[in-house]
Amino acid sequence: MPQVPQTLDALAVRTWCGLALEALGRAREEIDAINVYPVADGDTGTNLYLTVESAAAAVEAVFAGYETVAEAGGDRPASDRPASDGTFTDSTFTDGYESAVVTGDEGAAAVSHDAAPLGAGTRRPTLADAVQAMAHGALIGARGNSGTILAQLLRGMAQVLATASETAHTDGQGLRLALRRAADSARQAVAHPVEGTVLTVASAAADAATGAEGDCGVVARAAYEGARAALLATPGQLAVLERAGVVDAGGRGLVAVLAALVQTFTGEAPGALTVPVEAHARVHESVTHVTGVGDVDTDGCSAGRSDAHPDGCSDVCVDGAPEGSGPAFEVIYLLEAEDAAVARLRDRLDGFGDSLVVVGGDGLWNVHVHVDDAGAAVEAGIEAGRPYRIRITHFGLGDVHTGGTAGRPPRERAQRAVVAVVPGEGLAGLYTEAGATVVLARPGEPPASGELVEAVRRAHAREVVLLPNDADLRHTAAAAAEQARAEGVRAALIPTRSAVQGIAALAVHEPERRFDEDVVAMTSAAGATRYAEVAVAERQSWTMAGICQAGDVLGLIDGDVAVIGSDLTATAETVLDRMLAAGGEMVTLVVGDDAPDAVAAHLESRVRESYLAVDTVVYRGGRQGALLLIGVE
Repeated sequence: MPQVPQTLDALAVRTWCGLALEALGRAREEIDAINVYPVADGDTGTNLYLTVESAAAAVEAVFAGYETVAEAGGDRPASDRPASDGTFTDSTFTDGYESAVVTGDEGAAAVSHDAAPLGAGTRRPTLADAVQAMAHGALIGARGNSGTILAQLLRGMAQVLATASETAHTDGQGLRLALRRAADSARQAVAHPVEGTVLTVASAAADAATGAEGDCGVVARAAYEGARAALLATPGQLAVLERAGVVDAGGRGLVAVLAALVQTFTGEAPGALTVPVEAHARVHESVTHVTGVGDVDTDGCSAGRSDAHPDGCSDVCVDGAPEGSGPAFEVIYLLEAEDAAVARLRDRLDGFGDSLVVVGGDGLWNVHVHVDDAGAAVEAGIEAGRPYRIRITHFGLGDVHTGGTAGRPPRERAQRAVVAVVPGEGLAGLYTEAGATVVLARPGEPPASGELVEAVRRAHAREVVLLPNDADLRHTAAAAAEQARAEGVRAALIPTRSAVQGIAALAVHEPERRFDEDVVAMTSAAGATRYAEVAVAERQSWTMAGICQAGDVLGLIDGDVAVIGSDLTATAETVLDRMLAAGGEMVTLVVGDDAPDAVAAHLESRVRESYLAVDTVVYRGGRQGALLLIGVE
């Protein structure tokens, strides 16, 4: 049996996140299938997976940062360590091309080996480093009710485990306290808690852990067994679950996460959990009978007031809910605001709709609510502070939550689709016009593999070509392609490293020809396109071209810093000349919002006057991070 940790330290947190992600990946479809309420759109398993994926990525970034800076030597500066809320500071370049310190504008840190800052360090992550990163990653990546509540569970644990910032590990007693805080804080985050949900499962896990004496493995197994028993009892607590013949979906996901915790400390996963799962027809038939305002969110939220019954369930939970009366929109956003402003926001949003969950603290919050007036929910956030990463989802006409008609024929699958990650709104429009399904990657916010999988599902095609358009996203895209294949989709990954390579690939895409031939043609076009970008350094760093200072203009060719200059136009011209020195037939310029308009005009003129028979095309990239992207075919 492989060696396993006896205490909870940073490495154990890393292992737990990885095992939890694997467990949710295996159980995702099962959990989606039993997601019957309040919106029977089968996404609880997916939302939990995406939330844990974000948490795991943040933890991995902490370890990668320490491992990378260890190669450079020296002491890691305090400014590059996680703050008390788990955030990270000091991005290296404005385009998100990070150096070898842990960076990221919202804790979703990234590491690159292409440039190492002066004064890197060798310290290993502490327990506080790991749990704060885990909690913050979950907070900023939380999806849906279930993911938002899970984020608060992880935050509650982190509040206990990170009390002493330099503590190397904690024992069974510390884990017991962490599980108790997790359950209590999650319940407090929900506007109208209801039993028979993930909140009940979390409380049962904490109760069972409290009575366990021993090391972390003993405590984790007790928590798992308590959660498992509570999960199996949920159909008797909520009529909607009993009618559908399923257990609570959010609770099922939490049991999978706790099973991963047991495996972390014992090296063995608990036995397979057998839960009742009836046919989808029965699930959806049952849910249709109970839809309406005042229903219960099986992820832990009462969808309306709970005055009618002492257990928090309104009359609608029993029977006879009017169909079609649920809110039309799900609104989720991150919010920077003070505690007092968030308290007022809770009260205000509680009057707008249902399924209200507000999690977080220390100035950063994740807000989730179902409403009819999405604009009012966002405006309330603006009045409270600074909302961003705003996601508004309309519950479609076919959704039982909005009383849509059943029996609508399924949309026919397309034969082939292209799914592409693009860095800005302008390019997103260009790719969409060309027929691609787009995943938008905002600066500092790389998409997770689950988001690419969701895009593949939206494309609804038998064959899919993936264009990551970023070297750092290759493994993410590969994981998405593997998941797509597991779902019966023929998927191919073309390892494009820049959006300009993606444009070249998309230009030769022909859905009518054989799949293999199309993939070969697209791959050849992408590979024949050299790529570059122009960005501004935010601080002093080592690069392949020497030491750059804050404010210097950097020209990166094929991913490496090749030019350091002081003027944007001159640096861009030097980069372009170097690229065309090896020949070329077509130059593609993608201009970001922060770049002067004169840059594109100057480069077009330069190509026209100095390079015969070379064409130039210019696109507006929007808020794409880099000031300028250049492609030469």
